[in-house]
Amino acid sequence: MSHSNSVAHILYENPDWLPPLIDGLEAEGFTVRLVKLDQGLLNASSIPAEGIWINRISPSSHTRGHHGSVELTREVLYWLEFHGRRVINGLDAYEFEMSKLRQDLILNRYGIRTPKTLLAIGVPAILDAAKHFNGPFITKHNQGGKGLGIQLFKSVEALESYVNSPDFDAGPGGKIILQEYIESPEQYITRVEIVGGEFLFAMRSNTAQGFELCPSDACQLDDTASVCPIDGATSKFTASPVTAKDPLVQQYIALLAGEGIDLAGIEFIEDAQGQRYTYDINGTTNYSGVLGETLGIDGMREFARWIKKEVVPRELKQAS
Repeated sequence: MSHSNSVAHILYENPDWLPPLIDGLEAEGFTVRLVKLDQGLLNASSIPAEGIWINRISPSSHTRGHHGSVELTREVLYWLEFHGRRVINGLDAYEFEMSKLRQDLILNRYGIRTPKTLLAIGVPAILDAAKHFNGPFITKHNQGGKGLGIQLFKSVEALESYVNSPDFDAGPGGKIILQEYIESPEQYITRVEIVGGEFLFAMRSNTAQGFELCPSDACQLDDTASVCPIDGATSKFTASPVTAKDPLVQQYIALLAGEGIDLAGIEFIEDAQGQRYTYDINGTTNYSGVLGETLGIDGMREFARWIKKEVVPRELKQAS
């Protein structure tokens, strides 16, 4: 690698998620530069440093007190791409991660089944949206991450009681997603990890304790130290029999390639009839280190290897 392309700039807001990525990049010979995005100055006349830029800003950043991260990142990504820098999960990919509604639209474009999905802002619109469901439905934040705002309702009356209570949180921008509830005979969802257009692995996440399912090892700490408010041991995540040859996985790969998303963890749930519904694309994906050891796969190391093998040579070729 040339000197400039051996530098990996990581855009981040949560330091607890960084160690596996830093270790993987350094093991592949990259010099790592950390760029924290929450508040700060962006000079429109400045030129960004050369190298590979990696976007690791999460839609859940506001839950860690980083209320400026999402908006600042939008501007920084545009600035980087304006100057021709290679950004892993750049602006287009980022906008998909910031909107469950856009994810639903793009999944359907590629023929992937999703639950019925509506977006509403304001209590009257939320209650009106609920009338479009014949059975149970869930609410979630349009800009989510780690299962934020997920609530299950069996009636409009139950929802009305909730949205008029002090417990109601509409999330960033007040944008609430209402989605058909898919009842699964098994208490797990499946998450498929894809890096650079290649299937990495699939895992099952146990939903017995809810849907806040961040797989990062940092998220498995107790609530007093955790970056994700979930309890439970790493046994929450187990290997899935889903493989690269699965037709749904091939649809996922086509979607990511077509929409310029470099890596993602994509989640689906299966109903009693065996129909699979996809509902989330996680661009700021994290990996369970314990599960990785079981599978013999270091997710962040594989990510770093892909950057070194595929991304850097293309950048060098374009620069020559």
